[in-house]
Amino acid sequence: MSVNVYLFFDGRAEQAIEFYKKTLGASVDFMMRMSESPEPPPADCPPMPGDAIMHSSFRIGDTVLMASDAPPSSDKPFKGFSLSLNYATEAEVRKTFDALAQGGKVEMPPGKTFWSPCFGMLTDQFGVGWMVGVEHKQ
Repeated sequence: MSVNVYLFFDGRAEQAIEFYKKTLGASVDFMMRMSESPEPPPADCPPMPGDAIMHSSFRIGDTVLMASDAPPSSDKPFKGFSLSLNYATEAEVRKTFDALAQGGKVEMPPGKTFWSPCFGMLTDQFGVGWMVGVEHKQ
């Protein structure tokens, strides 16, 4: 069994994935638009533009994430979780943190904590929460 994160973006999935490619080196494994579906959507689904992302799968490091565009009437805000990135050095933390923070909101700037020599928290421009830090070594 495996558990994967599935992110729903309000019409901005492709833009978010491009941002993660640029800032985190993400690579896309699969992407299908609504217009590319081999079957019509179920009758009870809200209409979506043909260029909306129906499903995508992408990697950040060794982690697979999935994403799509949420239907326009959907209200699925990103609440109650953050994605966590662990790096070996403070320089990597600060570089990644600064890149992800572009257009977002810094909640805790990178700094020393009792569990990490450098740790920070932010919400990116797409509403996704991130925790970025140096992994504590025992």
